Amino acid sequence: MKEKGLLLLKEFLEEKYHVYNNKGFIESDPISVPHQFSKKQDIEIAGFLAATIAWGNRKSIIANATKLVQWMDLSPHEFILKAKPNDLKPFLKFVHRTFNGTDCIFFLSSLKSLYEKHDSLEDVFANGLTSKDTDVKNSILHFRKEFFKIKHPARTKKHVSDPSKKSSAKRLCMYLRWMVRNNKAGVDFGIWKRISPSQLCLPLDVHTGNVSRALGLLKRKQNDWQAVEEITRHLREFDADDPIKYDLALFGLGVFEKFKGT
Repeated sequence: MKEKGLLLLKEFLEEKYHVYNNKGFIESDPISVPHQFSKKQDIEIAGFLAATIAWGNRKSIIANATKLVQWMDLSPHEFILKAKPNDLKPFLKFVHRTFNGTDCIFFLSSLKSLYEKHDSLEDVFANGLTSKDTDVKNSILHFRKEFFKIKHPARTKKHVSDPSKKSSAKRLCMYLRWMVRNNKAGVDFGIWKRISPSQLCLPLDVHTGNVSRALGLLKRKQNDWQAVEEITRHLREFDADDPIKYDLALFGLGVFEKFKGT
């Protein structure tokens, strides 16, 4: 893409970023669930659970994620630290798509194990990074390894993506965007400081993928980790310090404007 075309595309994405980067975006998005909280650990737990089930109908995602935090007495961190096995039994009836009660109870148990060792999930993700890492791939891989250290059902591993096996890890990339991006408009939280916004990767799904291809930002046909790297590399050309702010633009174009290209 020629320099003039890049400049026009950047201006277009900047414009759409400002359209969707506002508190009005929150209400219809799964990020509304962690926005119910002010305590760091409550935000990151509610956010992690909401991001984990963030596929399918958005109203259903929000309703089911809200149900989870309500079952935790709207105090996720305290609940997880104090929960006994009997306290988890009600979660056996939880279902969202292929994420069922067995998966849910393991997730809560693993979170309990992690919080017994760490003050914040930020530490678990950040401990996977080295000074050489320019993106969050190793952060995600490290978290996944730590998350499944305790005994777990084999079926549950599919619910935490593995970019080393080419997964786009859309939901984890989205979760990291929520936690890391310092957003004065109030959409993202910016409560994690050990990971830089410059290291974030695009949460690639059918919407952001199709819009990126229509705009000439993505040539790869599969929505896999290689495509994530390709599109993120292009977005860094527009804003090296905060490339994933354009997720809001790409997602908004795809979901709300049904953008097909010009």
